[in-house]
Amino acid sequence: MAIKSTQDRLRILIIILIILGIFFRFINIDKKIYWRDETYTSLRMSGYTKAELNRQVFNGKEIRIEDLNKFQHINSEKSPIDTIKGLATEEPHLPPLYFLMARFWVQWFGDSVAIIRSLSAILSLFAFPCIYWLCRELFELPLVAWMAVGVIAISPFQVLYAQEARPYSLWTVTILLSSAALLRAMRIQTKFSWIIYAATVVLGLYTFLLSGLVNIGQGIYVFFVEGCRFTKKFTAYLVALIVGYIAFTPWILFVISNFSEFNKRTRWTSREVSLFSLFNMWLGNLSRIFFDVGIGSDDSLSRIIPLIPFILILLITIGYAILFLYSRGSKREKLFILALIIVCAIPLVLPDLILGGRRSGIARYLLPCYLSIQLAVAFLLASKITFVPLKVWQQKLWQIVTIAIFSAGVLSCAISSQAQVWWNKDASELPAIARIINQANHPLLVSDTNPEPIFALSYLLDPKVRLQLLVKPNVPQISQGFSDVFLYKPSDELRMELDKEQSYQSKPMQELGKFQDHLWKLEKKSNFTNSVN
Repeated sequence: MAIKSTQDRLRILIIILIILGIFFRFINIDKKIYWRDETYTSLRMSGYTKAELNRQVFNGKEIRIEDLNKFQHINSEKSPIDTIKGLATEEPHLPPLYFLMARFWVQWFGDSVAIIRSLSAILSLFAFPCIYWLCRELFELPLVAWMAVGVIAISPFQVLYAQEARPYSLWTVTILLSSAALLRAMRIQTKFSWIIYAATVVLGLYTFLLSGLVNIGQGIYVFFVEGCRFTKKFTAYLVALIVGYIAFTPWILFVISNFSEFNKRTRWTSREVSLFSLFNMWLGNLSRIFFDVGIGSDDSLSRIIPLIPFILILLITIGYAILFLYSRGSKREKLFILALIIVCAIPLVLPDLILGGRRSGIARYLLPCYLSIQLAVAFLLASKITFVPLKVWQQKLWQIVTIAIFSAGVLSCAISSQAQVWWNKDASELPAIARIINQANHPLLVSDTNPEPIFALSYLLDPKVRLQLLVKPNVPQISQGFSDVFLYKPSDELRMELDKEQSYQSKPMQELGKFQDHLWKLEKKSNFTNSVN
């Protein structure tokens, strides 16, 4: 009776957490900066290409903010086919499913930041029934399903990406859906159930290319759980997988034909980082699954040190959850979760360790691993709370641990909901830069940087700001009549040419601190000399 009473109270708590999870997914959804990746979502939805953007806007002519915003909104000139073409030719690493959904979404409801992001928030809600279904198929203990829903509902990591106009919420749903569909197909073994699984494979692949690793992990699970034999179930899995990949062939051909662009767009993931920095990324991302107060790897030690005890406790809990699953879980349970963790992590971790890079340090790329870890933690907590041989004080202790994990999630989401910048946006300097520019009476902003940061900054700029954008190595002719002229992320060549050819003197905005080289102010040399004197 005592255990049943505990389970009933836990279910009530989970319902409260679901309500809070829904609340945090929508509250202040437009408060955080609409950062560069999201602006490219809007560019793809608009149907314009980067080549058209450069030709029409990055040509050295003065434009208004609204002229730039044309490339961030749906218009009658472009169709959904143009969205697909833009992705296929310029970003083949991003399949089109989410972007087409987003295009139709904004056509129906509008294209404000809140509306665009609300699609991801709504999609993230489907993860609740999907993870419940997956747990009922996988685990023998029914309470694990409830616990997993609570964990994912209030996970700051899940909530964060539920408020971002990118495909990651949809990818979360497809991972859980395909996993549940696979387990069901293996259980009932009907043709229709395997057709459903094949359909989820197609959905996953057209959402995110790394779904291929999820499919491999699922295949390894099927192979080992079937005793490493080509049984009827494993054969059915292979057939469903082949059907799914045949349906994905058109996009595979796009990736192959535009592989140079694919390589160019993903090259930044192989950028060298120190082993210490990579290790910090791993630990930081793991802890953010349950506890996240916005601390990034670039933050000062004075902010990081007070959080170290909490992070260590979380990491120990995660490690213990995996060990507990391995020692106490059934063959099916541990094989499924460990296969996903290992297969989805190793192809990213090994290249970083051998060749250098940050692939495994990019939190969103390891979504399948983090979902699997959350399942392991849910299994641990549900098992400990209901494990009869445990003494009463031990069960109470694990109830406290459960409450602490849920409380850490609620606290993290509450703090995050009030913030304008966060560690995943890589744009913490933009509000300060926008404030400086907006304070000028009649400012001109000149830049030859990539479009993404310009787009992100444009959402914070006043309509009075004029822009002069260009592609390197061109140099603009600066018009007279502006009260202030700023350079945003200028190349060294641009600054030197302006100083040399047009008698300007550029100086960094020192009030920006470590970001002072992101914004420079241009002054005529005579004015600059007078100001110095």
